[in-house]
Amino acid sequence: MKHLRYFDALSRHRHFGRAAEASSISQPALSLQIKELEELLGAALVERGARQISLTGLGEEFALRARDVLRAVDELGALARASAGPLSGRLRLGVIPTVAPYLLPRLMRAVSDRYPELDLRPREAVTPKLMRDLAEGRLDLALVALPISEPSLIEHVLFDEEFLLVRNALDAHLPIPPVTELPAMPLLLLEEGHCFRDQAIAVCKLPPSPMGEAMEGSSLATLVQMVGAGIGVTLIPEMAAEVEGRSAPVALHRLPDPSPRRTLGLVWRRSDPLSDRYSELAAGLNEGLAAK
Repeated sequence: MKHLRYFDALSRHRHFGRAAEASSISQPALSLQIKELEELLGAALVERGARQISLTGLGEEFALRARDVLRAVDELGALARASAGPLSGRLRLGVIPTVAPYLLPRLMRAVSDRYPELDLRPREAVTPKLMRDLAEGRLDLALVALPISEPSLIEHVLFDEEFLLVRNALDAHLPIPPVTELPAMPLLLLEEGHCFRDQAIAVCKLPPSPMGEAMEGSSLATLVQMVGAGIGVTLIPEMAAEVEGRSAPVALHRLPDPSPRRTLGLVWRRSDPLSDRYSELAAGLNEGLAAK
């Protein structure tokens, strides 16, 4: 199992140094573990180059099978935990970047209140990476915008929230434009990979990958600062209003009905032995987040 975990890290990072760091061991120790695994198998798994490594044909196939084995072993551990009472131990939670800075502190308090023995390990990443890590067993739960519409996953809605229009403070006195007028404005969007970008594009009825029609930023904070500098307008989720609204000279407005909004919720693998416990956790969060 130790060899499989080290090889899985190497297959994901394709770099001995980064894989060793992710595995919390030294690079020479990781290299030795991979060589031992190849000797056990009697075949090469890795092609070592001067600057990078690649997997052999066997290595690529072996990485997929090893990932399945590791996921199954983790699920055996989860099965044991499921029979031992309330949720406890490590829980790996993925959170999208447009939620993590604003909701995660409240969520962690709500979880801690209900499950004091639970060790919540949050990880922030964009939705496609969270879905890959969830499918491959590197995450237990993910907090994302719904729907995901993946049959192998269970989705639990937590709440809906509106999108707010952010304009420069000097424009606060102007009439609030309807959503249909936003495409004609200098609209700032998150860079590709963020689901909030896709939602904003859908709301504003922009092309899937607008070229030259919108400016991009790496985070909601960056977008708001750009608006404060007079570069354009943007949309942010309501949960970000309190933090971002006071970080720059901007004005925040609710858009006319029907106001755009998103649905947030938890997703987890349908095959996870702790699936019923996650349903209880999600239902508890519905109550805990609503009360805070």
